[in-house]
Amino acid sequence: MKVGVVGIGTMGFLAAKLLVDAGESVFVFDVSLNALKKAEEMGATAVKTPKEIASHCDIIILILPGPPQIKSTITGPDGLLLAAKSEQIIIDMSTSSPTTTEEMAKAASHHQVHVVDAPILGRPSAVGNWVLPTGGEQETINRAAPILEKLGTIVPVGGVGAGHTLKLLNALMFSAINVMTAEMMAIAQKSPIDPSVLYQTIAGSSAATVSGLFKEVGRKIIERDFSPTFPIDLLCKDNGLAVQMAQELGANPIIATAVQRMNEKTQDLGFGSEDTSALIKYYEGLS
Repeated sequence: MKVGVVGIGTMGFLAAKLLVDAGESVFVFDVSLNALKKAEEMGATAVKTPKEIASHCDIIILILPGPPQIKSTITGPDGLLLAAKSEQIIIDMSTSSPTTTEEMAKAASHHQVHVVDAPILGRPSAVGNWVLPTGGEQETINRAAPILEKLGTIVPVGGVGAGHTLKLLNALMFSAINVMTAEMMAIAQKSPIDPSVLYQTIAGSSAATVSGLFKEVGRKIIERDFSPTFPIDLLCKDNGLAVQMAQELGANPIIATAVQRMNEKTQDLGFGSEDTSALIKYYEGLS
């Protein structure tokens, strides 16, 4: 099976490499020439446009920054649909909006192309064991399963767009845990307790507040290591999409909206390319 991967960032590169290592014939496209060169060096075939990906591949995976890039890749100039083949499958593993997913599925259906959304729950290090909440027709998911199952565990959650709905709900929780960890650590700096003692005590306990994200973010704050596992720019994008989705559903995302203001203020301070743990710099600036 020939598989295309569009978007060779952190997650896209890992997905493509895993598929190459599994013996799949992998074609890749990215706007970055350096990313394409890196992908070629690990065994993938680089092409010049998404259209060219579509001309070669049966299954095409998208791991892109967000809705604008997804729309351009599928329906734009040199987009996938310009070389679409009947019964082709596009798997959108990006973090995107359900509305965009539904729009792209409708556009693809005119070419007898099927769309599945299977965004990633998991950090880069968990590639191969990601959890993939998957939206789409079950028959299409079954056809895509031999590829998806190499990347993680498929969890069917509903029709097209349902996977991205679940991912955005998770993004709300991610943002809240992240900002509360930063705020708590900033308050600790003002207290008699050494922040490193605070972190080590909580992280090493069985307290209900302990999570993998708290352990990771708290450790990076203590070590002052803001190299991006997940940058604030993407945090802002994901939480912003989640807030927008909630509003479109008629819900009132009170906490998520407040969190987004702090995310954006940290971004405005110039820390957008740093890890989400750098949110503590916003609090330190307040004092």
